[in-house]
Amino acid sequence: MNVTEKLRRLLEGPELLTVPTCFDALSARLGQQAGFPVAFMSGFAVAATRLGMPDAGLISLAEMTDQLRNICNAVAGLPVIGDGDTGYGNAMNVRRTVIDYAKAGAACVMIEDQVTPKRCGHFEGKQVISRGEARMKVRAAVEAGRESGILILARTDARAVHGFKEALDRCRDFEEEGADVVFLEAPLTEQELRDFVRPMRKPTMANLAPGGKTPMVPPATLKEMGVKLAVYHPMLFTAVRAIRDSLVALHNGSADRAPPMATFEEVKQAVGLPEHDALERRYATPA
Repeated sequence: MNVTEKLRRLLEGPELLTVPTCFDALSARLGQQAGFPVAFMSGFAVAATRLGMPDAGLISLAEMTDQLRNICNAVAGLPVIGDGDTGYGNAMNVRRTVIDYAKAGAACVMIEDQVTPKRCGHFEGKQVISRGEARMKVRAAVEAGRESGILILARTDARAVHGFKEALDRCRDFEEEGADVVFLEAPLTEQELRDFVRPMRKPTMANLAPGGKTPMVPPATLKEMGVKLAVYHPMLFTAVRAIRDSLVALHNGSADRAPPMATFEEVKQAVGLPEHDALERRYATPA
């Protein structure tokens, strides 16, 4: 069974899929080793870690595809959802993005309806394309997805620009165009999240970002609502805090007060050294 079919079956199942975002091959491996059934490559996190820049439309399709390829190679067999941002242009650019993400090994690609350059879904100052253009971009994504064997997660950011009703209408459009998963970004209340999920016929996603606009609804409540994908951001936010605190302690000459670190053995396990050494021994030239 390929990764797309694995993800499709998970989406058809009864359980809430709790999914951590990742940003590189190591973070994806850590998520897999922790037992999560799906990984989500976040554009916010990739922009931060690869460029050291904000999620403000500064990263390119080539950079994102390269990062995605490394992630998929590191977690072979694990379904990866790749953030495809706006598709990096018009409907024809969306087609290329979807096909390139499929070739990189992703099981699903997320396409949103912001203008280019886009902004993180929880930043101020977002703008969206027209409802008609958004629908055509999702149509292009779905058709390219069917051709290349990858699922489509269609996202609208219209809540912040035109209000909840417009955002919900766009989600209905995306369902009619055949999107496999639908995502209304940044509802402001738990009730709005419920009102989004209730009428949808396709699986839905919630994005739970610390300090973001959407309230941190408990997983049990999300499951009761009918949400299928609950996306969280533990690795980037935890890493930034831990690294900064460690560097401050070292700079102040008090490294003994730094946050706990992984042992050398734990890092070797995380990057797969035991498996590498086993293969090296298998192919060693006889003495």
